Amino acid sequence: MNELTTYAPQRIVCLTEEPTEMFYLLGEEHRIIGISGFTVRPPRARKEKPKLSTFLTADIDKIVALKPDLVIGFSDIQADIAKELISKGITVWINNHRSVEEIFKMMVQLGSMVGKTEESLKLVTQIQKNIEEITSANRRKSNKPKVYFEEWYDPIITGIQWVSELIELAGGIDIYQEHQHASLAKDRIVADKNDVVRRNPDIIIASWCGKMFKKEQLVARENWNSIDAVKNDFIFEIKSSVILQPGPACVTEGIKQIAAIIRKWHSFQEEGG
Repeated sequence: MNELTTYAPQRIVCLTEEPTEMFYLLGEEHRIIGISGFTVRPPRARKEKPKLSTFLTADIDKIVALKPDLVIGFSDIQADIAKELISKGITVWINNHRSVEEIFKMMVQLGSMVGKTEESLKLVTQIQKNIEEITSANRRKSNKPKVYFEEWYDPIITGIQWVSELIELAGGIDIYQEHQHASLAKDRIVADKNDVVRRNPDIIIASWCGKMFKKEQLVARENWNSIDAVKNDFIFEIKSSVILQPGPACVTEGIKQIAAIIRKWHSFQEEGG
């Protein structure tokens, strides 16, 4: 055991999925003593670790009773949870990463916390290489599909920054790219549903933030039958655990799924669609 590992936190509670997934990837899951109830990656984590939080709430008493030496959370949305834990003497680390680059930084920071800096750097480098292969393949395409990503259905909320960036990296054009730097969901609301109609996306990707996507509900919106994506049935769902989790999942499986959808669109175009 090296010196860094000796001084690393031994009892960690993860309030969101991404640190849990990262510690499992690094072989450091023995440090985790509690996880989010929304955790699905890796599947075994749900069987092995007690579930202590949702995204907006946490069982403060149970967390304190477990005597963690570190609680890890995500974003200003968990500020109240962090404040309450800190008031009870618990050390809390909250990261506010929103971009793909910030996700990579967060992954390396998590690795450094548990004495696995080199391993986390290797992992990030490999993921970046895989993304570059996807990006390079799509650079050769002269036309790029317009993509509409829907994070919530009522009110309509568009994708957060890392989702917008992944669409672009995968070879698409995010039709709401101007929302990219709006970290709060309320600032990504599309008040007029017909605005999406006017922008006429070629592809629609939905991920209703933990709720089952209902395609029939989306296509039934007034005037949406005139959208190319609806007319050509280019409507897809990516599970929120894959694309809305700002950690390893979205930069591995998430971008792969987006790229596969875009490849399917190109094939459709080549066939005269």
